[in-house]
Amino acid sequence: MVGLLLAAGAGRRAGGPKALRRDADGTPWLSRAVRVLADGGCAPVVVVLGCAAPEAAALLAAHPLPGADVRPVTHPGWADGLAGSLRCGLDAAAALGAAAVVVHLVDLPDVGADVVRRLLTVVPPEPEALARAGYHGRPGHPVLVGRAHLPALRETVSGDAGAQAYLSDHDALVVACDDLAGGHDVDEPAGNRRA
Repeated sequence: MVGLLLAAGAGRRAGGPKALRRDADGTPWLSRAVRVLADGGCAPVVVVLGCAAPEAAALLAAHPLPGADVRPVTHPGWADGLAGSLRCGLDAAAALGAAAVVVHLVDLPDVGADVVRRLLTVVPPEPEALARAGYHGRPGHPVLVGRAHLPALRETVSGDAGAQAYLSDHDALVVACDDLAGGHDVDEPAGNRRA
């Protein structure tokens, strides 16, 4: 079970790369999101970096996560959109022989390991698995993708469009997690975040 954390974007609406953001207590979002996947049952965790990759890699190194097998990869074409970063991460996960991949985003600070665990409990991480967390009737992250879906998913994403169309077309199971988190991504600049 490979965890895949997408953290390559420039965070234009957020005022800078979200991979470099920190919680109010100083915890890097990057480290927190890796811990969510690792504590949720994923190993290794592939982290796709792009914008500010050296700084993000240094942040990971400065905040070690005991027991977590973290594998950063840098996507040189990160500026071309989310799809390229997703393909880069899926390729890295496939090279590791993943039976399934749990895809998570760096900008979901209220999503915890309990969401990942529920997803993996409801839908066993098998090659045909296809599911995602849901919050108050809307689909969100993390997303579970079995190995059998990886090649087709990889080929269907483009630009800034992620896996939404593929997941809808293939009737991905939505696992209710609204009792565990809100699942909202944070796009506001630091200090402007709504409660």
